[in-house]
Amino acid sequence: MPQTVAVLGTGKIGEALLSGMIRAGWSADGLMCTARRPERAEALRARYGVEVVSNVEAAKAADTLILAVKPQDMTTLLDELAPHLPADRLVISAAAGIPTTLFEDRLPAGTPVVRVMPNTPVLVDEGMSVISGGSHATEEHLRRTEAIFKPVGKTLRLPESQQDAATALSGSGPAYFYFLVEAMTDAGILLGLPRDKAHDLIVQAAIGAAVMLRDSGEHPVKLREAVTSPAGTTINAIRELEKHGVRHALIAALEAARDRSRELASGNG
Repeated sequence: MPQTVAVLGTGKIGEALLSGMIRAGWSADGLMCTARRPERAEALRARYGVEVVSNVEAAKAADTLILAVKPQDMTTLLDELAPHLPADRLVISAAAGIPTTLFEDRLPAGTPVVRVMPNTPVLVDEGMSVISGGSHATEEHLRRTEAIFKPVGKTLRLPESQQDAATALSGSGPAYFYFLVEAMTDAGILLGLPRDKAHDLIVQAAIGAAVMLRDSGEHPVKLREAVTSPAGTTINAIRELEKHGVRHALIAALEAARDRSRELASGNG
């Protein structure tokens, strides 16, 4: 476990990581964070007992820096950190679409960088964080990164060349499910159910289906077939989904998300 970890840009994701580390056994004495607004800094200090410092102070003192600022603010932050950052510090980026090469070019030579794509369920400890090491990141750096992100969900290592696909599938993934739940809720209302009852039915169906996918070890096709009886309600619904090209639309949507991730990574924002 690293001696000192600093979270720079302690918004929702940054605070979730801070909270997760404390619950996983990190001492507040070994944690620090940064915040732009004084009232936000005071709230974090009171809530977690951590030291709130400036970006420069964090760069000088922390063994590991988690950069959780918005992507458009990252280059400004790196320019601020670079003159004060020893090259042996681990830098973890939680910003979408920014390649490790950008960090390596702007920080001292040899700085180990790990890129992480978390998704928003880290806020409820059910996230998926996709981890890719830069050219100077070692196995120890990857393990250190996993230890930070595991308290808020699962972690998965992938080559950085697959990060854009992971962003499309996992980073943006929760939004697709929310969109589906929204549409199914509207359908429930159309079928005569009150909105709150339709919502509860769909959410519990989603939770149950997700747990079965995770715990049963069965292929999703087998689980779907178990619900789909001959000439029944489900097969009629599936026929309509196929007729309207839902499968094709999902594939096209994920390809569009991947392509946009590539554009952002290349600087075409």
